[in-house]
Amino acid sequence: MTVPSIRAMGVSKEYARGGYNPSLRTFREALVGAVTRPFGGSGRPAAEPDRFLALSDVTFDVQPGEVVGIIGRNGAGKSTLLKILSRITAPTRGRVEIRGRIASLLEVGTGFHPELTGRENIRLNGAIIGMTGAEIARKFDTIVAFSGVEKFIDTPIKHYSSGMYMRLAFAVAAHLEPEILVVDEVLAVGDAEFQKKSLGKMNEIAGRGRTVLLVSHNLSAVGALCQNAILLDGGRILHQGPAAETIAHYASLFRSDDGVVTEDRPPSGPHIASAALAATQIAYGDRLVLACVLQSPDRRRAAIEIEIHDELGRKLIYSSTAPMHGQEFDLQPGANRISLAIGPLPLARGSYEIHLWLIKPRVEEFHRLSLPVRFDVVQSDPGGVGFDFQQSYDRGCLTVPIAVERPEWS
Repeated sequence: MTVPSIRAMGVSKEYARGGYNPSLRTFREALVGAVTRPFGGSGRPAAEPDRFLALSDVTFDVQPGEVVGIIGRNGAGKSTLLKILSRITAPTRGRVEIRGRIASLLEVGTGFHPELTGRENIRLNGAIIGMTGAEIARKFDTIVAFSGVEKFIDTPIKHYSSGMYMRLAFAVAAHLEPEILVVDEVLAVGDAEFQKKSLGKMNEIAGRGRTVLLVSHNLSAVGALCQNAILLDGGRILHQGPAAETIAHYASLFRSDDGVVTEDRPPSGPHIASAALAATQIAYGDRLVLACVLQSPDRRRAAIEIEIHDELGRKLIYSSTAPMHGQEFDLQPGANRISLAIGPLPLARGSYEIHLWLIKPRVEEFHRLSLPVRFDVVQSDPGGVGFDFQQSYDRGCLTVPIAVERPEWS
């Protein structure tokens, strides 16, 4: 019987939300307390923290050579699970067994030292997972070429863009020969060519009998790359099984057919509170009008990026209000209402999804709306030939106009 590479048994992770924990006082607080209250008593009652389960009783096995996708909405517990599997944090209850050397590629900021150069970080990461200097040297040129950051390899990575950082991080994790590769949203980084290279590399790793665990919102990639998938929601496993079956289950539970999506687990920072289409059925060449409510705790410069995917999850269209398009805008504290006109859209008859991001131009992603907004193209016969549709010329991604209309600030 094959011994699993990864085994999670009843894994739960609990966090405290709010409250005052006296065990986490700073040294200054402790010193002041000792002077002002020398005879005991904190003088400050500890508030009972609000506790919540980020993961609850998660159990699964991953076999050697298996590629498993983890899917779910924002806040489902996907990243928390990967951090536990990568031993970055420990479970509150349950246990995890890992058999083999593991390399993890999680969010920007983990794994690399910002003051070190790209070259130094490659050597550091290799040493951390137990490789010799000779092994690292043998892989070095391949890693740098794959990442595409040759010109900046001797630059401290604190000066890298997030895309450069993640390309190098993936190249390091994928080429340093781990038995287990854990990847969080690498397919959202870089251009189409790098994403294709990343998919190919993960396939190659799995083909050598190594294990890959992939978190991605790109359901098409999960379906193409993974044999099995796990659907998380609210920290629990809703479904696990063949990837196609799990993706279909996810779509049936969370699809939006009325053209309205509301974020039910909003973050504390700037975010998309809701998005609604003026019409969910259009014809070839029409524009889409999308009304968004954007929440912000303070004044921020922002932009919106959109992608339109087909029913298989393939990205067909991209557009942005970012600086190169000259339509970034200021968020005011509170609710900000904005209307976006997207298109004209050269789409064939079928069903599509709009994915939205709120970003800080050139710097970072504030928030990704957890569910796509769905619409249908119901009429599309300009000439009756498939190649009348620009989307069928290639499998690349089109860029279409986007206009910010009627901004209203509350």
